[in-house]
Amino acid sequence: MKLHAIPGTRAGRRGFTLIEVVLAMFVLLIGMTAILGLLSFGAALSRTAALRGGAANAIEAVVIDLEETLFPLELDEDGDEVAGEPVDVKDKAMPGYPGLTYSTHSSQNPENPLEYRVDVEVNWAVGGTTRAKRFTTLLLREVPFGERLRERVVEGRAPKKRAEGG
Repeated sequence: MKLHAIPGTRAGRRGFTLIEVVLAMFVLLIGMTAILGLLSFGAALSRTAALRGGAANAIEAVVIDLEETLFPLELDEDGDEVAGEPVDVKDKAMPGYPGLTYSTHSSQNPENPLEYRVDVEVNWAVGGTTRAKRFTTLLLREVPFGERLRERVVEGRAPKKRAEGG
């Protein structure tokens, strides 16, 4: 036997009312908006971190290049290989980093003649605009083994005689 709901009783009002459905949809909309906002914020942070990581790699490559090439290999009076005076760089392109160039200016530390302050300016193009950053590093006046090996074996060059008074 079927039971028929009597109007006005609780059995006749099963399910959700329109207001409850609208409120549930509103809560869902607020939650989804917050989640999408967090996802876009996370994507922006990820992009910024990737760009900063790339910039750090480029700066590290510049410093490594400076360590290898700033002090030319020369011969002293005894015929020993020594690091020469630093050579300032002007708009040198970085291999592996298209559009990135750097310039340097070196100054000797009066308290330690083997230590040099190297001011570096890095330039790159982004969207048709040239940007620049400056930083300073300290380098010791020495020629790394890799540079000696490259000049001697790979390029087949002997060190130049040191200029008088240098």
